[in-house]
Order: sequence, then C-alpha cells, then structure tokens
Amino acid sequence: MNALADLLEEIRAYEGLREPKRGTFYHRSSAFLHFHEDPAGFFADLKIGDMFQRFPVNTVAQRRVLLRRIARLTRDQRRPS
Repeated sequence: MNALADLLEEIRAYEGLREPKRGTFYHRSSAFLHFHEDPAGFFADLKIGDMFQRFPVNTVAQRRVLLRRIARLTRDQRRPS
C-alpha cells in the first residue's frame, strides 16, 4: 500500500470520505472505495450505484481516471488545502 501513498493522500482531500482503515474509504455510511494488489498490479474497487467497479491504478493516467470518478461521485467536495 506504500506504493499508493500519494494517491491515498489525494483521496483523503475529498470531504465526506472517512478512512477507518488505511486504504478503505466510506462515503456517508457505506463502503465506497478499497484497494487490492494482485500479480497484475494495484486496483481500486469504487462503489458506483449499488455495485463496485474495479479500476487499475498503476499509472498516472489510470489514477487520474479514478480521481475524476471520485470527484463526480462526491460532487468534488474537497477540503481546502
């Protein structure tokens, strides 16, 4: 999970997300985002509607896709820097 430290910091900037365990995020009162590592690399499972969708997060471009989706789902409620 250390390889995702920068990404996790960016995700923590979104208001309304709670991280009870490192890399596991809740939005409001339900599970919202968590990460997996397998031989193909790192993946994020993001809750969209009632289902989780898996996103690869191994490159900068892939991480941007995930962050854009998180922004849409949380209505871009970031904490001030």
